[in-house]
Amino acid sequence: MKLRATVLDSDNSEELSNFYKNLLGWKKKVYYMNDKYTIVYSDKNEGTPLVFQDIPNYKRPVWPSQDEKQQPMAHLDFLVKMDELDKEIAHAISCGAKLADVQFSTEWTVMIDPAGHPFCIITIP
Repeated sequence: MKLRATVLDSDNSEELSNFYKNLLGWKKKVYYMNDKYTIVYSDKNEGTPLVFQDIPNYKRPVWPSQDEKQQPMAHLDFLVKMDELDKEIAHAISCGAKLADVQFSTEWTVMIDPAGHPFCIITIP
């Protein structure tokens, strides 16, 4: 068995797919299989592609989790070199991410994508 893709739900898959395409510098294509799906993938076919779908009545996750609110179901982690952390955070913000109000560690930075999904930027030496 092999992981094929990670699928992210949103109320605007076009906006969210453009965000991750720009964040990662990947390519994007749209395909239809009953509904519209958008896939963002590495031009070198490295890593796991991201797939985006629109969900009726989508509810943005809240991070950190709060009782009676939509919980994040998963999050993505991205590795960056330690000396490039500030540059990569600025890049994520320029693509449409927001720095999360709450940070629990100095070893990773929590960001929020345009659909409300948290993702982490983690440093490597």
